[in-house]
Amino acid sequence: MTALVNLIVMLGMLVVVPCGLTLIHGPGIAAVRVFWLVGAVPGSVALWLPRGGPATGLAAVYAAATVVLAATAPLRLARTRPLAPREIAVLTALVTPSVAGLALVAERSGHRLLGFDLKILELTVPHFHFAGFTAALMAGLVCRATPGRVAGRLAALSVPVGTLLVLAGYFIDDWAELAGAVVLTAGMWLVGLLTWREIRTGAPDRLTRGLLGTSAAVLLATMLLALSWALGEATGIPHPTPAWMAATHGLGNALGFALCSVLAWRRLRPSDEQPYERRDEQRVERPVERTAAQPDVRLEPDGRLEPGGRLEPGGRPEPDEGPEPVRDGAEKGVLTAGTPA
Repeated sequence: MTALVNLIVMLGMLVVVPCGLTLIHGPGIAAVRVFWLVGAVPGSVALWLPRGGPATGLAAVYAAATVVLAATAPLRLARTRPLAPREIAVLTALVTPSVAGLALVAERSGHRLLGFDLKILELTVPHFHFAGFTAALMAGLVCRATPGRVAGRLAALSVPVGTLLVLAGYFIDDWAELAGAVVLTAGMWLVGLLTWREIRTGAPDRLTRGLLGTSAAVLLATMLLALSWALGEATGIPHPTPAWMAATHGLGNALGFALCSVLAWRRLRPSDEQPYERRDEQRVERPVERTAAQPDVRLEPDGRLEPGGRLEPGGRPEPDEGPEPVRDGAEKGVLTAGTPA
């Protein structure tokens, strides 16, 4: 692997995925968060070793961690009724790192898995950390934070569909991969648009707004590069080389989109709230005052909120004459538009 690709993959293994996992809550996720680095550190070392037995063994440790993460998806699916678009996005985020793990083992062993060139396997590893895990997770978070928005639901569906179409294109042909790139780009641009217009404007401080704005803005350029690559591969017209794509599309998505996104969403999460999770069907929405700088504020307690009651953080529902305006998304255990659900 090239040094730049190695560094990008290490960022995904050691920073982006662990930070992203703190935004997901569900069966088995807590255990995966604790032991993730047990697999990620050997996997990072494997990147720098020559192909062979030691590198393959260390890569296999990381692949095992990704398989454990993927195994939480069926547990989550079993508890999900109905299967909302945001849940499809989160399930995709849980599963796709295992594709990267498998590709890493094959590439480090020098094995042309399913006949794929080793260079393709090398690029598959960062792709399914960032386009797979991070993009799908962000699509799910944005969808949850913009309830009732068709664009949010489309983003939560098109990012997973586009990612899987790109994967299918590996087995079909370049035109199928181009179709996947088009769908994925559309989904990512929706994520960027909603982040810029809805999430960023409700962020509580300048740093968080800057991180969200950066993550949204870079997608315009990086996904255009993805389209140009896929179009060139399908039609034969001149397009960027793999090295150029790694230095522009890959680095831009890793630093500008993925890292900025997970850091921003961690800052948006109130300290007294659970991470992004599928709540049960006991869902109560609380009317609040809205301002131009604050999107919908939603209250979704883990327990039942009795009619006419108020749920204080960590407390029991208490009678109240009516809902009072929520001044700060981190107060009263509320879930703001910038808070992982």
